[in-house]
Amino acid sequence: MESTARASGGAERGTLEIAFRTGDLDYVDPALAYTTASWALLHAACARLMNYPDQPPPAGLRVVPEVAAGPPRISSDGKTFTFKIRGGFRFSDGTPVRASAFERAIVRTLSPGIRSPGAQYTQEIVGAQALQSGQSTTLAGVVARGSQLVIKLRRPIPDFAARTTMPFFCAVPPNLPVDPEGVGAFPSAGPYFVSEYVRGERAVLSRNPFYRGARPHRVERFLVDLRGGGDDEVIARVESGQADWGLAAAPFYLDPEKKLVAKYGVNRGRLFVKPGLSLRAYVLNTSRPLFRDNLALRQAVNFAVDRTALVRAGGGGSLLSGRPTDQYLPPSMPGFRDARIYPLAAPDLPRARALARGHLRSAKAVLWTFAFPPAIAQAQIVKRNLRKIGVDVEVKGLPPPALFSRVAQPNAAFDIAFFNFSADYVDPFSFTNLFFDSRFLGANNWAHFNSPKYDRLLRRAAGLQGDARYRAYGALDVQLARDAAPMVAVAYTNTVTLVSKRVGCVVLNFTDLNLAAACLK
Repeated sequence: MESTARASGGAERGTLEIAFRTGDLDYVDPALAYTTASWALLHAACARLMNYPDQPPPAGLRVVPEVAAGPPRISSDGKTFTFKIRGGFRFSDGTPVRASAFERAIVRTLSPGIRSPGAQYTQEIVGAQALQSGQSTTLAGVVARGSQLVIKLRRPIPDFAARTTMPFFCAVPPNLPVDPEGVGAFPSAGPYFVSEYVRGERAVLSRNPFYRGARPHRVERFLVDLRGGGDDEVIARVESGQADWGLAAAPFYLDPEKKLVAKYGVNRGRLFVKPGLSLRAYVLNTSRPLFRDNLALRQAVNFAVDRTALVRAGGGGSLLSGRPTDQYLPPSMPGFRDARIYPLAAPDLPRARALARGHLRSAKAVLWTFAFPPAIAQAQIVKRNLRKIGVDVEVKGLPPPALFSRVAQPNAAFDIAFFNFSADYVDPFSFTNLFFDSRFLGANNWAHFNSPKYDRLLRRAAGLQGDARYRAYGALDVQLARDAAPMVAVAYTNTVTLVSKRVGCVVLNFTDLNLAAACLK
């Protein structure tokens, strides 16, 4: 169907048209939205306490104050965060933004019956359980008075400030109702607001006439078609100019039959490939006899694995699908130091064999992975790689729910497991502490890594702020990968997108295309 802007002969040069696949957009309600599509829209509409600059990484991944006047004041016990709200921010209906806007956002994630995915990030606030269960109608741990917001936690959460960059913490009107089905169009305080929403059909983002913040807002409005069909249809519409941007899975852009790379090149104006934030890796179970207190063999596995072959196998044969890595922090993360610890282009078998010699123990390993053909194919590559250093690998494919529920359990019967992690917010804590701090045994610490030494280092880095925090994590990332090796980092998947010839000012961040930064030529 031809849109209004197209039908009018392109008179509305300020309208950027978006095509989303059917089902891509779950909600536009910040308390419920939890897909890439919905976060791409809300990133342009939301005003948050802390945010990321609308710039390419690494600057674009550095947490900075937005509506907060500065970084939060953190109590000595790490359990109270105090934010001061800066003046000048207004909702799209002209109402000033005060601390109560953020109090309401947090309360909505914990309100009974709403089942917000944001509750996983707010449930450690004092009084959260009482509110969720209906025993209280207020949230004891959040106090909003004018321009001051105080948040009290049941335990220290060092990355709490970074959590407030997520849309769950988007400033909302203090009287915005709680609806399990999600609210539609509503006033927001970012550069744009959702001015129209018809579930399953369309959404419209218009410029906030009262926005005076520093974020760019170069396009007049975004017209979003929610009936885009599948990946191929979305790409075809953007190629032909029927849409200016859409969402499709990376392998579809890189499909050799489409020849998009040959037609447009890479990062030359239409097809963009940038480092992403999803880590593919294999954890080594340090609680099992094969790898327990066996650093030499863990290092040997890291030298033996063919990362380039694994990237090809996981990306339909294209190396553009991911960037091989031997470290745990994303290469685009502020503070990242490229230490070149293990080989990325091809295995170093002489080094791997030398390390493995005398440390093979049973020489048998059980590898758990997803029961999908690409994941099994990658596991077979690991099996062949490790056979060359004397380790016999048995590959077991499991449905994702089964793998997720079993891999972190004590006495889990695996030695190696496929690990695929995508962060909801970008902070070095998410890529190190969650994986390797013993506090997260039974949860994200799939390597069952339990080291008092690294617990101290991880927790000390978590307590820092600003540049000191990024520097500490950059050094710790190298130390963990080189001197502990509880995981085989393989690659960070790339973000791939296509835009029409009208679109300029392309910035890719962890929600794909940054709509606030985009412009029309």
